[in-house]
Amino acid sequence: EVQLKESGGGLVQPGGSLELSCQPSEFPASSLSMAWFRQAPGKEREGVAAINVNEYSTYADDVKGRFTISKDHAKNMLVLRMDSLNSEDEAMYYCAAVSWRLITGFLKASTYNSWGQGTQVTVSS
Repeated sequence: EVQLKESGGGLVQPGGSLELSCQPSEFPASSLSMAWFRQAPGKEREGVAAINVNEYSTYADDVKGRFTISKDHAKNMLVLRMDSLNSEDEAMYYCAAVSWRLITGFLKASTYNSWGQGTQVTVSS
């Protein structure tokens, strides 16, 4: 398993932007398939965005065009840029990783064997 540490959560106004980061330890991000999940109170954890070892990325339908997932190889980080945030985006966000190239299941929680502790995103005026 990979140790993952998220950062960047906080309070943002509706329509605002926020950037989350996730730093893996012991493994370079380039060798990992990684993803962001979120979980709101009373709801199941859902996949938001994922990026494969070969940089292929995929998004949940409700964040397409607003969120961008990427790897910053210089800093060895996974980044999630979130724009046009709304109340539906408010949740605890989790970073996840697995140390092989994915073919399927990019946004399924059961695909990943390493998880961070989460960072809270609150959208409020």
